[in-house]
Amino acid sequence: MRIWGKVFGFILGFMFGRLGGAIFGLWLGHMYDRYQNKKAGLGGSGKRQALFFNTTFAVMGHVAKASGHVTENDIRMASSLMDQLNLSGQTRADAQAAFREGKESDFDLNACLKTFRLISMGRKEVLQMFLEIQIQTALSDAQLDQKERVILSVVANELGFSQQQLDDLLARWQAEFNFHRSGGNQTSIKDAYDLLGVAESMSDQDIKRAYRKLMNEHHPDKLVAKGLPAEMMELAKTKAQDIQAAYDRVKGERGMR
Repeated sequence: MRIWGKVFGFILGFMFGRLGGAIFGLWLGHMYDRYQNKKAGLGGSGKRQALFFNTTFAVMGHVAKASGHVTENDIRMASSLMDQLNLSGQTRADAQAAFREGKESDFDLNACLKTFRLISMGRKEVLQMFLEIQIQTALSDAQLDQKERVILSVVANELGFSQQQLDDLLARWQAEFNFHRSGGNQTSIKDAYDLLGVAESMSDQDIKRAYRKLMNEHHPDKLVAKGLPAEMMELAKTKAQDIQAAYDRVKGERGMR
């Protein structure tokens, strides 16, 4: 039985927030210890990856239930993601169980996200990929229900993203959806700009910088090294390919070298 998370959390919390901080630190430490005990057979990186994997599908289930009931489209979305990740056997069963857990009325979204952020050690790229997957779930029907928006705001806030950052990611996902639907070279130039998160009025140099930043954030090998499960590398590859295709579209339109 591991208790060092509780000890460390209590001490750190007391240092920064006295008694109130100590209590909160003790709770976070408890959540960390519980996760470690449950996954005792895995290495540190394996723990982070397993937590990412399970939390992803649990929160997906919660987001899907936000509108009042899980639709056939939500189920297809979850199944499609499992197919894309080549999940089978026990791994797929675990993902399905996590999805069902997230649909339960007593699912504690905030506690789940706090634990996930703690174990992920605040790695921004990994947290952003997680948030983007939840956005993709919410917008799988190309519409965003108000309750889904509220939950996405909770997810973003718990992971350290501002409302503006969430809105920017929502706009980029919509552009990516349009990009896929119409095909890279046939898509509107506006969608290409939006996918890159840039404006047509920006200079070529600024667009290049934005492109390089996005590619760095979504580089599959870097994401896996920072805790993204290897099974989810295909998602990162797809996003990197979409970013590259949008950039090529913009370059062709502007005559950039």
